[in-house]
Amino acid sequence: MNIIIADDDKLVCQALKTILETDEEIKVPAIGNNADDAVRLYKEYSPDIILMDIRMGGKTGIDAGKSIVAENPNAKILFLTTFADNEYIIEALRLGAKGYLLKQNFESIVPSVKAVYSGQNVYGDEIVAKLPVVSGEEKKKNPLENYDLTDRETDIIEKVAEGLSNKEIAEELFLGEGTVRNYLSIILEKLDLRDRTQLAIFYYKNK
Repeated sequence: MNIIIADDDKLVCQALKTILETDEEIKVPAIGNNADDAVRLYKEYSPDIILMDIRMGGKTGIDAGKSIVAENPNAKILFLTTFADNEYIIEALRLGAKGYLLKQNFESIVPSVKAVYSGQNVYGDEIVAKLPVVSGEEKKKNPLENYDLTDRETDIIEKVAEGLSNKEIAEELFLGEGTVRNYLSIILEKLDLRDRTQLAIFYYKNK
């Protein structure tokens, strides 16, 4: 797999490249040192994963992530940072980042990259511990009842968050599978969300 690294500390970049390439399955074809580099290198190399810092001078990794996802909705972004600020975690979740790790956990980088590559979401223990707090803060800002959702739409969101497929949702709610698909399209458009994963995250942040 190909991994692009973006971090404003050149020594950290080299250290990450060395750590990652100790695994024969991983190659790091390019390194960037700011948000603009991250966006440019993603376009150039179309990596399997981009591993980047949050704070990188003027623009942040979040800014870079938004630009990347705008053109590549399925981009796999893994943040590696020294900052566990609630605001950054919330923004990373909203962005659809596949992971958020703290730099001191160097030993977890390779397994985390592999997990993200296989389709999993990865958050360090420190971040997981903060999620209930983050969820609470988001709930105060955006409680679920503040959205223009019908009872049926709320039911479907809940089933998506439980991990049910369209067929399973249809069976539980006594609807046609096509009807469920139509509801989901309307819900995603209404909430300005990209996919089922973001919808599930939205639910747990706002229930």
